[in-house]
Amino acid sequence: MVVDVNSEDGLIIRKLIPLATMPGAQFNALCAEMTVEEIQDDFLFRKGDVAPHFVYLISGEVTLQAAGLVVEVIAASSDSAKFALAHQIPKKIDVVANGVVRFLRLNTDIVNNPPLAYKEDNSYMVIDETKDDPDDWMTALLKSPIFQRLPPANLQKILMSLEAIHYKKGENILEQGDTGDYYYLIKNGQCLLTRKPSPNAKEIKLAQLTNGDTFGEDSLLSDAPRNVTITAATDITLLRLDKKQFVSLIKEPSLKFIDYAQMQSAAIKGAVLLDVRSQDEYDDQHLDGSINAPFFSLRMQLKTLSHEKLVVVICRDGKISEAAAFLLLRHKIEAMILRGGMESLAPEPENKASISADVRPESSHQESERKQSVDHSATAPASMQSSENASTRLLEDQVNTLKLENEALKNTSQQLNNKCMKLEFDKQNAEKQCRVLHKQMEKLTQILDKLKSERVK
Repeated sequence: MVVDVNSEDGLIIRKLIPLATMPGAQFNALCAEMTVEEIQDDFLFRKGDVAPHFVYLISGEVTLQAAGLVVEVIAASSDSAKFALAHQIPKKIDVVANGVVRFLRLNTDIVNNPPLAYKEDNSYMVIDETKDDPDDWMTALLKSPIFQRLPPANLQKILMSLEAIHYKKGENILEQGDTGDYYYLIKNGQCLLTRKPSPNAKEIKLAQLTNGDTFGEDSLLSDAPRNVTITAATDITLLRLDKKQFVSLIKEPSLKFIDYAQMQSAAIKGAVLLDVRSQDEYDDQHLDGSINAPFFSLRMQLKTLSHEKLVVVICRDGKISEAAAFLLLRHKIEAMILRGGMESLAPEPENKASISADVRPESSHQESERKQSVDHSATAPASMQSSENASTRLLEDQVNTLKLENEALKNTSQQLNNKCMKLEFDKQNAEKQCRVLHKQMEKLTQILDKLKSERVK
């Protein structure tokens, strides 16, 4: 019997993984070919079964058993039922119905090759909103472009590995400077992100996160200390995944790397080269045609990036690029990483030629002159060498002075960045307050108009 997408079965099937990530039109077409089967106290499948199907539990309860021993009991109402039962092929285990059970068989190609979606238009939407449970954390998780990229088996392992933890309002969840150890998902509640530019500086409020939001990945990807403090703004329930599982189940299948030649090809086709190093590092040496957006301020510049173009992320050694690419992917911007960053280009003279207008290889004539200069200095009189040494020390003093000035400018730049982020946060709060005041004004105007009309009567 064909499954009605609006029926109870249809709503259950819509939440199965990875069907939850299918565009609406494709899901509707699939439902037209589905058949929900029913059995009682019988095997759904046996160990060794090689049929190319995955089996999903729609209603009832099943027992997973091996050699007659019970391994697990799964009810249709549990999170485990959102995944295929014992999905390995050939089957490694027996699955038997406990009483009456209704289930669905799907071809493995449908499950193993779900479509990826980044464009939000009417013909290619991802995950329908559910009216019955708008706060369903799992639905929020599956809406994330990051999780839509993951294989179904990874999603199952992630959900099975998530650990629930609770914090009271006002408790610190993460502290700036700590070592990164977990990736977090907000199941229920809100938390506040703050940052101190320096140990004795005042905290700057950066953002507020709520149900379905995730955090903690920056430190896990870059191996740098936590760069913000996160505090529970309400009583909050979090789900966390440890670093090892985050790397194997989320990072590795999500992030894509390219080498220098592939990056050049992508740039010719219109890709954006995004350098996320500091302004000083970028000014010192950068790739021709690249733009600079330091990682610390990247969140504030996301709206300036096109969702239609590939972004190639560049940093010093590739580590910060991983955190930046992950952020871009979370916001539905397709991103890849220059493997090894700028350091990977240093040993290659032919690459250096394209790095920056300020960095050029020597011509054969220049190299000959340099060699002659070196030979001449080796046979120069002692007085001349002494003079050259004095000049060298003078240059070193000038370089040291410039370094100190540069450090002062960096500190000023950091302070300006922090002020910008605070202003952005204050702006968002002001806009929110304006919207609230506007609504209140509309209500007061309606009340006033009503009073005037009654007075006239």
